[in-house]
Amino acid sequence: MAESKSSDGKRGRKVTRRGLIKGAAVATGAAAVATASKGIGFPYIRNAEAATTTTWKIQTSWPGGVGLTIFKDWCASIQEKTGGELAFQGFGAKEVVGDFQLFDAVKRGVLNAMNPFTLYWAKRIPASVFLSSYPLGLRNPHEWDVFFYALGGLEIARKLFAAHDMYYVGPIHHGPNIIHSKVPIRSIDDFRGRKMRLPGGMVAEVFQAAGAKTTTLPGSEIFPALEKGTIDVADYVGPAINYALGFHKATKYISMGPPGFMSLYQPVDLMDLTVSMNDWNKLSKRMKQFVESEVHVYSDLHHAKIQKADQDSWALFEKAGTIVTRLGQDDVEKFTKLAVPRWYAWANKDKDAAQVFKIQLDYMMSGSLGYVTPAMIKGQKLKWG
Repeated sequence: MAESKSSDGKRGRKVTRRGLIKGAAVATGAAAVATASKGIGFPYIRNAEAATTTTWKIQTSWPGGVGLTIFKDWCASIQEKTGGELAFQGFGAKEVVGDFQLFDAVKRGVLNAMNPFTLYWAKRIPASVFLSSYPLGLRNPHEWDVFFYALGGLEIARKLFAAHDMYYVGPIHHGPNIIHSKVPIRSIDDFRGRKMRLPGGMVAEVFQAAGAKTTTLPGSEIFPALEKGTIDVADYVGPAINYALGFHKATKYISMGPPGFMSLYQPVDLMDLTVSMNDWNKLSKRMKQFVESEVHVYSDLHHAKIQKADQDSWALFEKAGTIVTRLGQDDVEKFTKLAVPRWYAWANKDKDAAQVFKIQLDYMMSGSLGYVTPAMIKGQKLKWG
């Protein structure tokens, strides 16, 4: 490029429109690479008209452990990513309201948003049992991503929560659930007569059919119940968080499915971020797009970090003397026979539940998965669709 004199007489490169565009592109690319290398994703450019910071109070269902740490770190990162336009004030389970009060807290404006286990709202929104994994349903995280982001699941979820003046931003992965017990669980028959904590909904009904005496408790109340003997078996999330909550101190055994199938009943337990519709509508279009994209990225990072922590935790359980037992393939078949009628019972609770389940059923029966065969659902019918 030719040199020229600037207005002050100094020699420099000739400035052209093409040069400006090229320079801006190089600078933008360099900034993107630098940002990505830090693992925080692309920053949001603050809206110049937003003179003050909007702060959302968000409570998660995580009572402790790596899940709570990841959540609070994520919340703390939002203000910088948005240039100060939006901030998340994160709270752990029960810090503002009880876990099962999150739904009403968001509706009443006590909280601006929540990060719950979606399954908790089965009684309020029957279709929500199909917005998180259920016994012998979709079995891998990517299958749920296909459902939400390609088969219409996200749009349906948003419609369901909009009826309650809330905006369902998106699902958030964490991993499969496992079972802790005071006695060894080596087959489905060993659940008979046991006092067992479960999240409710279809999951509880399947174990009730297997003979368990179930109760519903939030995560923060499980350890005290195990310690006091109120329950002797408890389902909760993965090994890292369960260890941090002290489950190894009150139980001696962990029960899982066959190798490669950690959980028969909730292999991909899902959380979500749901926001008060009033607060959501106050955001600019660009900020809404940012939050939706950010939740999708957070889901991936949240899941990966928890899986890493889970891997590290197995050595801690072994050191504590915990014994791991696994169910067999015949137990998978027995669970399936109990689960299928309950799939349909929940799907037939209302039209929305039927719509969601039918999408997943078609996917599970397709050549892509093949989890469900015509013989497995023979005699079952949907009232809608």
